[in-house]
Amino acid sequence: MSRFLAAIIMWAVSSFAFASINEKVIELPNELGSAVLYSNSEARGKQPGIIVVHEWWGLNDYARDRARQLAKAGYTAIAVDMYGHGKVADHPDNAKAFMEKAMENPQVMTARFNAAKSILAAQKRVDAKRIFAVGYCFGGGVVLNQARMGNDLAGVASFHGSLGSDIKPASGDIKARILVAHGAADPFVTPDTVAEFMKDMMNAGADLTFISYQGVKHSFTNPGSTEKGEKYNLPLAYDAAADKDSWDALMRFIKEK
Repeated sequence: MSRFLAAIIMWAVSSFAFASINEKVIELPNELGSAVLYSNSEARGKQPGIIVVHEWWGLNDYARDRARQLAKAGYTAIAVDMYGHGKVADHPDNAKAFMEKAMENPQVMTARFNAAKSILAAQKRVDAKRIFAVGYCFGGGVVLNQARMGNDLAGVASFHGSLGSDIKPASGDIKARILVAHGAADPFVTPDTVAEFMKDMMNAGADLTFISYQGVKHSFTNPGSTEKGEKYNLPLAYDAAADKDSWDALMRFIKEK
């Protein structure tokens, strides 16, 4: 086989592998901002839909890649911009400012979340009774708060997310199953915060799976986190083993009935 023919075949295989993933920018109603919808044209039947909420950096390539990865797994995913209008930070000072501004108005964040949820539920390949939410860092705190407030979701999954909250759910308030993947060496989430979170979940009677990775720091699923941690002297570090294990746990979590 000639090198030229081999290259053509490899190009065709590569094109086919990515052709099934569709990406569409969606404008949320009431000027709430935007989201990006990812679907798999080869998926068959009704499948769970997944809302993806970004880290404090904003809806950047990493968050989009996670939504795209879910689409490759056969699901429809929507990556929602919780900052509303395309704000993406590289420096932690800007990320902190964006996050704090968004958190000043939790009602708007909930409106953005629910708008994305409604759009996702309306997709023809989505089972509206099996909507999940996945969040990273800041986004982990967002999806956990949605569960605390009783949002009707099949499940929420937090990856190296903030666990503290002023929302204290009563018994029976939480409808969603919960998955938490936590780095035990994450100084942003102290052992006291973890203990308080576990107490709140127990009091609420939540269906909780909590995975703690020993020696693993904050932002362990993001391959770019080590470089940023070194650049800005932050306790961030990618951990390939924890990334893979937590992703596999998410796949099992979504497939559970």
